[in-house]
Amino acid sequence: MFEDSTFESSNRIKSKSKYWMILTFIVNGSILLLLILIPLIYPEALPKAMMQTLLVAPPPPPPPPPPPPPQAPVHVVHVQSEMMNNQLVAPTKIPKDIKNVTEKEAPPSSFGVAGMEGLGGSSGGVIGGLFAGANNGPKVKAEAPKKVNISAGVAVGMLLQKTQPVYPPIAKAARVSGTVVLQATISKTGSIENLRVISGPAMLQQAAMDAVRSWRYKPYLLNNDPVEVETTVNVIFSLGG
Repeated sequence: MFEDSTFESSNRIKSKSKYWMILTFIVNGSILLLLILIPLIYPEALPKAMMQTLLVAPPPPPPPPPPPPPQAPVHVVHVQSEMMNNQLVAPTKIPKDIKNVTEKEAPPSSFGVAGMEGLGGSSGGVIGGLFAGANNGPKVKAEAPKKVNISAGVAVGMLLQKTQPVYPPIAKAARVSGTVVLQATISKTGSIENLRVISGPAMLQQAAMDAVRSWRYKPYLLNNDPVEVETTVNVIFSLGG
């Protein structure tokens, strides 16, 4: 027993592991061979769902799009001008039949301006007719305004008759002076209407109104027609005058 456990006597030990290895290899090979042959001999034993998945062919790819329709051929027509170097060129072919083209008479010209016959226009033209119709139609006269406002300076230039105001003795004694501004309407005949006081010393207002009421003006003409005028009148009272 001790001899079998030493290294020197290891060559003498007889082992049966080689036979077991060969036997194991044969058994394993047989099992593997059976696993390969059984599906080939009995295909119905295989799972149908997996077989259908493996055996079904993939769907074919979609067909390619149709080619675009061919384009119509473009015919290029070369037109040769009959002018060469600004000169006419004789045609290459002379037609056998020559057709006479009859042109319709052009309508009479209706364009013209009244009073322009000597320059080629016609008095019965469109523009002439418009102007003639405007001249022959009723004339509309713009109505003159009933009243016009003018400045005091313009009113002074229209003055024909001026009466000097009487200085009130009480105002002179109180040494009151100044300018009385009046608003007045000059009628179409030149008389004063609607006289009223705008500003000025109270002692002098009545004397100024009494004097201005007798003033006379030239009628104010607008489009050669007399109209009423609204203006201001300044009456000056001075102690030294």
